Amino acid sequence: METVLKRVLTAITVMAVALLPAGRAYAEPASSDAQAEAGVEPVSATQPAPIDPGAATEGMTFEEARQAAYDILPETNSLDGWPQGPQVYGNAAIVMDIDSGAVVYGKRINDPHYPASITKLLTALVALENASLDDEVLFSQESIDILRSDYASIGMRPGEIISLNDAMYGMLLASGNEVAYAIAENVGTQMGGGYDTFIQEMNDRSAELGCTGSNWVNANGLHDELHYTTAHDMALISAELYKHEEFRTITQTLNYTIGPTNLVNESRTFQQNHKMLRPQHEKYYEYCTGGKTGYTDDSRTTLVTMADNGTLQLVAVLLRDDGNVYDDTRAMMEYVFNNFSKVPLKDQPKPEEVREYSGDEAYVLLPEGIGFSSLDHEITISDERTAAGRITFYYEGQNVGSADVILTPEYVEETTGYTTHLEISDPAGGTAAGETESESSLPLPVRIAIGAAAAIAVAFILMLVLRYRMIKRRRRAAIRRRRQRARMRHHRR
Repeated sequence: METVLKRVLTAITVMAVALLPAGRAYAEPASSDAQAEAGVEPVSATQPAPIDPGAATEGMTFEEARQAAYDILPETNSLDGWPQGPQVYGNAAIVMDIDSGAVVYGKRINDPHYPASITKLLTALVALENASLDDEVLFSQESIDILRSDYASIGMRPGEIISLNDAMYGMLLASGNEVAYAIAENVGTQMGGGYDTFIQEMNDRSAELGCTGSNWVNANGLHDELHYTTAHDMALISAELYKHEEFRTITQTLNYTIGPTNLVNESRTFQQNHKMLRPQHEKYYEYCTGGKTGYTDDSRTTLVTMADNGTLQLVAVLLRDDGNVYDDTRAMMEYVFNNFSKVPLKDQPKPEEVREYSGDEAYVLLPEGIGFSSLDHEITISDERTAAGRITFYYEGQNVGSADVILTPEYVEETTGYTTHLEISDPAGGTAAGETESESSLPLPVRIAIGAAAAIAVAFILMLVLRYRMIKRRRRAAIRRRRQRARMRHHRR
């Protein structure tokens, strides 16, 4: 909505300046609507189709399929001068730097697979962004009816009520499937719809994050042929979720107790399922700071893990892994920690399109022996008016880091046709550069009136934009206040 208002405001501003006696501005490129009117065929969205991750190993024994997956080398090993990464049993695997987005280890990262319960990370992200932890979660009959005897559950009953905070622990630690459903149902209702509204937001949000190979049809990851994701998409989602302090607190908790509810007088206590977080477990990893486990017969083992060694924050994803998924994760994490380091962008020559980086902390992630001068880059423009954009650096096509930038006005104009430069009328009263004879022949009072009308229209649109932003800020502030109260109550308990 805000982006639409910005574009409307920009277009009206350009029209107003063009009509004023002072001069004119260049218009933006033709919109997609204008292209449609010109007869250009629009690109239609593709419909999700079922996937079959096991087709490649059909007819193999379990051990043969397991070995076949292990024998597939990570594509990053083929990069010239790149450190050789470990082989893993996952059919798809990735290690991504959380802060820069650099992908430093990748094995079939865009192949679709069933995610199982790591789906709940996206459910947590959407819930945190659209609700407060002190909101109530009511368990409907539908949320309980999805369960089978072998499904993970914390034993909730229809009509039972707990806080969203308690529900998040039940979903992320114990992987309660009825809890994920109830979260989606209740938060979706707060969003003005219901369960389906929440599922649609899962798809919309993942697309906003840059996910290109995912389709979500439920909030818990129970098997569905139309419910799938990729290792890269899952890394993008997990990196965004990791920014939330509430998630970091929940995911690092080893034991949690939900007290008596309106229907049950006893407490429920459950443990963290991710073994790398548990200090007494043989798979404990000192740098592990979060994650989520998953398994179904169709997905096989899936795992997302976050790690922080004090210098780098990483997320690792393994899909369809029939080996020891924790050993695979440790091997990938250690490979990155031991072979890659930050190269601050402020210490490197800026590309000619970049006026400045938005912060001094931006960096790329490179191994020893590969210099900054060997990188290529791509730029996307996010706001023509402020020249804001994002630059992504690549080594032989591999993403090694991104950063927010302020671009040069010349690059923005060359790329989009948008400019803030005005051509001023001749002070002696002559026709402005580029002004047509018919425009200059209009009486001065008429031109002033047209300009005034355009200015009023601009002011009206500005008022709408400011009102929309004010409402949005108030809503975010209210959510922050509710979250703060919830944290205070949680600490008191």
